[in-house]
Amino acid sequence: MRIMGLDLGEKTIGVAMSDPLKITAQALVVIRRSGREMEELNSLIREYEVEEIVLGYPRNMNGTLGDRARLSEEFSQILQTRFSLPVKLWDERLSTVGAQRALLEADLSRAKRKKVIDKMAAVFILQGYLDSRRI
Repeated sequence: MRIMGLDLGEKTIGVAMSDPLKITAQALVVIRRSGREMEELNSLIREYEVEEIVLGYPRNMNGTLGDRARLSEEFSQILQTRFSLPVKLWDERLSTVGAQRALLEADLSRAKRKKVIDKMAAVFILQGYLDSRRI
């Protein structure tokens, strides 16, 4: 049983998965939002025996909620209804910034960074959640 982390974007969904012990998060895939994303998520949920989903919750830097946060709330409800799994909203402030820094430090080209940034952001979201469970 694992925990899935999601970074919801307008065009893509970055996906990360915990290890079976729920200690570390690994980048998995980037799903294009084409109308088939629920089938692709369902396939991953079954394959990895997901028991919980953590969805990035984009708060503003001052902690207030904007339009993107409301879209995450709506998507969270869709996920809960569709998959009958608990969905936790997790503050994702600076997750993309952290992912960008990590990729820059790895000396990846701009083209390669663009291909993996969403799933790396999902890793930062999921790892933050996993770390909070151990405190």
